[in-house]
Amino acid sequence: MGMAEGLRERKKRETKQRISDIATGLFLEHGFVTVTVADVAEAADVSVNTVYNYFPAKEDLFLDRMDGVTQRLARMIRGRDRGESAAAAVLRALRQDIGAVSPAYGLMDGFDAFMNVIEHAPTLKARLFHLQQQVHDAVVTTLREETGAAADDPLPLLVGGQLAWIENTVVAYITREMTAGRKATTVSREALVLLDEIEELLSERVLTYAVREG
Repeated sequence: MGMAEGLRERKKRETKQRISDIATGLFLEHGFVTVTVADVAEAADVSVNTVYNYFPAKEDLFLDRMDGVTQRLARMIRGRDRGESAAAAVLRALRQDIGAVSPAYGLMDGFDAFMNVIEHAPTLKARLFHLQQQVHDAVVTTLREETGAAADDPLPLLVGGQLAWIENTVVAYITREMTAGRKATTVSREALVLLDEIEELLSERVLTYAVREG
């Protein structure tokens, strides 16, 4: 019974991935606004209801891999080393990923085409803005939990805003440069320099907040 359940779950994941891949291809070729959910269903040889069973909204078809992004900074904070602050953990993780030319930060071929789809789709822009707010909220919640701060303590909100700003600024820089057609390795090196400059702007209070005891 357990094996049968595993096979069903795998089939569901494969179906979801296939629908997403087909939808992304259509959006890249024809634009997000032009392509309908019915077009996606027809191309994937499934019903429209099946598409909606996996993707509650049309935007989810294109941004389905964004679920992990909303918790990315929070994971960095929770995974900080002993003696390491929240800001230090975020800066370390960002340097590691960007230095490795990670596609997770848009350092890849084809990122310009991906962003071009978003640029011409107002609902996708709105969804990205909402995702940024979710990132911020997750960071603030994590800081409050990790420090045991009282509900009326403003520091998790203030420091959380700074940490979310770090990632937003770096991502915005990478996006601008990659959509201009520049090489990922070059943009990666420049983004690392930008991170150094960002760190210099942070106050000591931010840099030493939420240090993990050890």
